[in-house]
Amino acid sequence: MQRAAACFSSDAGCWEVLFETQDESEWRAHIHRLRATDRQIDWTAVRMDTLCGRLIQPTTYRLSLFVPNPVPVSRLLR
Repeated sequence: MQRAAACFSSDAGCWEVLFETQDESEWRAHIHRLRATDRQIDWTAVRMDTLCGRLIQPTTYRLSLFVPNPVPVSRLLR
């Protein structure tokens, strides 16, 4: 678990939001379409968040993909 946390640390990259909605059925349909396509997604680097709403804010469903920082050229030349 610690290794996974290190892989997704802020030093290693950032989370890019791919899709966000407040409609749960739209959320589920989008996930289903992604899984049904040939689009190459590394599902081990995907985060699915449900941001629970309250009286003021509705519940939001968010799909994010971890995008690693590029490797510096100096490290590639070693």
